Amino acid sequence: MTRTWVRELAGWMLALAVALVTTASVAASARGDLLFRDGDSLIVALLSRSILEGDRLDWAMSSVLFLPETAVFTVLEAALPITVDALFAVSAIVNLLALYGAFRLVAGRRREGSAPVAWSVAALGALGALAMTETSASRDALELASLPLTTTYYSATVVAVVASVGIARRIRDGSAHRAALLVGLGLVAAVSTLSNPLYAVWLTAPLVVILAILALRSRTRTRDLWLVAALLAGTVAGAGFRIPFSAWIANTGAGYAQPALWMESVEYYGRLLAERLQSPLGLVAAVAVIALLALGILRTARARDDASRLVAIASWALPLAVVIGAVALGTHAARYLQPAVFAPLLALVADTRALRAPERIGRRITAVSAVALLVGGALSVPRLATAAATTDPDLACVTSWVDASERTGAGQFWTVRLPKLHLDDPSRLVQVDHRLDGYAWLVNRADLDAREVTFLVQDSQSVAWELPVSAVPDAIVECGRWTILDFASTPLPLGPAHS
Repeated sequence: MTRTWVRELAGWMLALAVALVTTASVAASARGDLLFRDGDSLIVALLSRSILEGDRLDWAMSSVLFLPETAVFTVLEAALPITVDALFAVSAIVNLLALYGAFRLVAGRRREGSAPVAWSVAALGALGALAMTETSASRDALELASLPLTTTYYSATVVAVVASVGIARRIRDGSAHRAALLVGLGLVAAVSTLSNPLYAVWLTAPLVVILAILALRSRTRTRDLWLVAALLAGTVAGAGFRIPFSAWIANTGAGYAQPALWMESVEYYGRLLAERLQSPLGLVAAVAVIALLALGILRTARARDDASRLVAIASWALPLAVVIGAVALGTHAARYLQPAVFAPLLALVADTRALRAPERIGRRITAVSAVALLVGGALSVPRLATAAATTDPDLACVTSWVDASERTGAGQFWTVRLPKLHLDDPSRLVQVDHRLDGYAWLVNRADLDAREVTFLVQDSQSVAWELPVSAVPDAIVECGRWTILDFASTPLPLGPAHS
């Protein structure tokens, strides 16, 4: 028993080292913009702050509610007296640790001759290695392994999908706690669907089909049917639980499905793939993913039991289903394809047999690898701290001016998201469109109660203004990549809000 606890604790320590190395690498690259500064990536931090400060909550969300992500970030913010960028870094580490826990669930119980902890660490390490090949600042790049580090791009859904496969494996493996696991699967499906309907697309639909096919020939037919029932019940319940949140959902997501545009979708994703393959690191990552898919197919053919076969099938069937589905629905968003990167990692934990090697050599290799990983994790702490503490003089200029003015201004979505988060009072910056109509998207609608503003913040991403009244700014304040147009003597009225 002691050896089991030591082994599991060692696995979590190594997973923490992987998380530190990965997060530090991503944060120190141009990809760090998605972690700390991207307009989309700030929604969870803004919502968390609004909750902790007791604001009136009237949020306009997308089809994703980010409930688990917000809960985790709120707890971190309440518990840790650190800057918001440091919170983003800690959140990324927590996300990766949660993903390790999900991989460990998939890896199953330890048996004689197996090494589930080692294979779980290997799966997380492979994700980290893929994330470290991604260096673009673009949210639209086909660089998907780093997205679970963010608070916004579906980290909780990624963990839930992997964990669901793990629960299904445990049930197929004949666990004595089958009833509890079925309830757990239903709860995961319900909470995940409530927060993000993509769970139904990424996991429920393809896994139900897989289980239905396997049930035709499997010795675990009854278990498979119970699994299908739990998944469907949880997913349907989660969809129903979204009804009370309908006032918050500004876009149901139905408009994202445009099957008539499937050819444009093929061209879009094809272009992203071509751009990814132009870099050596992108090519290496693509080869690695293909190798993982091949391993999944191989392990499907050579599976020792029904439980490992399900995981092996999921490693290649989930990516295939998601890619085909994304194209068939005419989507145009790289983030929807995340299972194409994280699901193939399931092949590593489908079969957790220990690699054959002389015992003495195996122990030495394991020890050296573990020490190297722990040292790498420790050395990554200063690098990550530096990335999280990097000052932005342009941002400081804007926030200092707005805070000192004690007035309310406005700016367009991509322009004001970052300054808004870092203000003493985020409501001092109202989110508008180029006509000064309120833009209720990923923001607290309570901010839009302001009837007028006395300054505008713009940058290179801002669309040319079409002001509702003829006005000339009293002063123009240059703050690096931002410009503040001060209309102190001519307040500008705000128009009606829209999403």
